[in-house]
Amino acid sequence: MKVGRLRVWCWHGPCLAVVDVVEERVASKSACEEVVKVGKKRRSMVIREIASVDRPREKLMARGGGALTDEELLAAVLGSGCGAGGVLEVARRIKESVGLEGLCGATATRVQEVKGLGPARACRLAAAVELGRRLFQPPEESPQLVTGPEAAFGLVKDLGTKKREHFVALYLNARNALIKVETISIGSLNASLVHPREVFHPAVRDLAANVILAHNHPSGDVTPSQEDIELTRRLVKAGELLGIEVLDHLVIGGRRYTSLKSRGLM
Repeated sequence: MKVGRLRVWCWHGPCLAVVDVVEERVASKSACEEVVKVGKKRRSMVIREIASVDRPREKLMARGGGALTDEELLAAVLGSGCGAGGVLEVARRIKESVGLEGLCGATATRVQEVKGLGPARACRLAAAVELGRRLFQPPEESPQLVTGPEAAFGLVKDLGTKKREHFVALYLNARNALIKVETISIGSLNASLVHPREVFHPAVRDLAANVILAHNHPSGDVTPSQEDIELTRRLVKAGELLGIEVLDHLVIGGRRYTSLKSRGLM
């Protein structure tokens, strides 16, 4: 004769229930059969419990997500419970240990630290959160294409109001979509010193394929000077060495501009 405790393990889907059956004396065949009957009885109760855990999904189908609590929504995403408890219990642990706001920045590895979550359910939850985050992101603006000197002038026409000479560069990708506009130098009323290094360093940094140059003449005269022409040709040669094309150079004065490329001065 032996006095002890016998554990009967009952499986249903992903949920594991442990039934402890205490027998004062487990020695005969009939006693063992009685233990099995108790285990089967307990197993049927576990099935009924799992059916109640499935209710969040049924409620979601019938009444919509707004009718569910936070825990029920988490349970609907997870799908079912696990060995560490029912799905609603696991959902409660997630809310307490990670929090709804914390889920937005939590990785699947972090979520998996919650007792009862394996890698599959942790990834499922992380994927659902990421989808929600993307839905609420503002749509990306279409890139602004710079198709010619008129479009380029529209981006830098404020140079016509400057009292000092400003030299700027418009950096474009291979499709001539604008990456950024950057001021290279600000000079005196009649001169602006520009080095190729200052022009092409941002282009290399930002992976630009093309560049359009622009500077203003505070006098309002948009006629390119000999210095403007020589500077432009020097920058064109420097760009060729780097594989970055200088598409144009605009001279701006007031509300007017001149394109060196259009005048064949490049």
